[in-house]
Amino acid sequence: MRVLKHLEWPTVAMLAACYGLWFVSGLVVFPQFPVLALGMMTVATALHSSLQHEALHGHPTRSAALNELLVGLPLGVVYPYRRFKQMHLSHHNDERLTDPYDDPESWYRSAVTWRGLGAPLRFLLKVNNTLAGRLILGPGLMIAGFLASEPARVLRGERGVRQAWLNHAAVLAVLVWIVWGVMGIHPLAYLTVAYGGMSIIAIRTYCEHQWETDPNGRTVIIERGGIFGLLFLNNNLHYVHHKRPRAAWYELPGLYRAESAEWRKRNGGYVFSGYWDIVRAFAFRAKEPVVHPALRTGEAPAPVSAGSFHPVGLSAGPQIGCNAVVPAKADRG
Repeated sequence: MRVLKHLEWPTVAMLAACYGLWFVSGLVVFPQFPVLALGMMTVATALHSSLQHEALHGHPTRSAALNELLVGLPLGVVYPYRRFKQMHLSHHNDERLTDPYDDPESWYRSAVTWRGLGAPLRFLLKVNNTLAGRLILGPGLMIAGFLASEPARVLRGERGVRQAWLNHAAVLAVLVWIVWGVMGIHPLAYLTVAYGGMSIIAIRTYCEHQWETDPNGRTVIIERGGIFGLLFLNNNLHYVHHKRPRAAWYELPGLYRAESAEWRKRNGGYVFSGYWDIVRAFAFRAKEPVVHPALRTGEAPAPVSAGSFHPVGLSAGPQIGCNAVVPAKADRG
């Protein structure tokens, strides 16, 4: 009863809608309209990523174990929930936001790292800094880097990593049984769903953070989220989320409306009216350089904060950086 007393019913309803869409797509729609079903499952997978983000921030219950159980089926396949949680909570250090060594979700590279990259990878990272490139290449870069960096972490016995992967293997087996054994969807076909879900989330993460001397100016506000606002659970108001990380997704619009002018002033005017403005401005033009503006001279990296989960390579998560393509020795200069 204590759990029910503090249960956040809007989040529970969104969980039901997400899983309902996913199961109906696979069980009812797929036999007759397979392409449509995979598209619907892709949308559900993107929404599920947003719900995992809510869960790691303590929603919809006050029990971390129950929250993990509610979002535990890995619709997005690749990332263990607990690894996502570790790295994302590390990302919520506004003083280190965008730091290519200390922020697990940064897409920037230091000048030291950049000089060590080959021409093909430099080209991919430049294209990846356009919105179109981020949607097409971003998920692949993230997956490659993340999977390349995790085995070493397991072998080193880093805190919680091995258990996160053991848990992930168990729930991934359940997912494969449902998708292949019950729905009859070939695993390779389902991988397009996982990739597509990450691409949708990349629409949100593309402009979420930028380098700015004042940490308050590093996080975006997108005032009108539209249908994406619902899919992203109002994280278009990302600056509000960073300043009120314990607030539930459905509370963010009210928090913003109550002091909208003040929020815009505090984040230095890093504001877009909607996602369409971002598409028009940056579909084929890079918004940011690949090299971090404060780490252009090749100076020694700032010390990594205690407890950082910044990976050797790409970060994990719905919106995750691109630091794992290069070996640790090159990344540390």
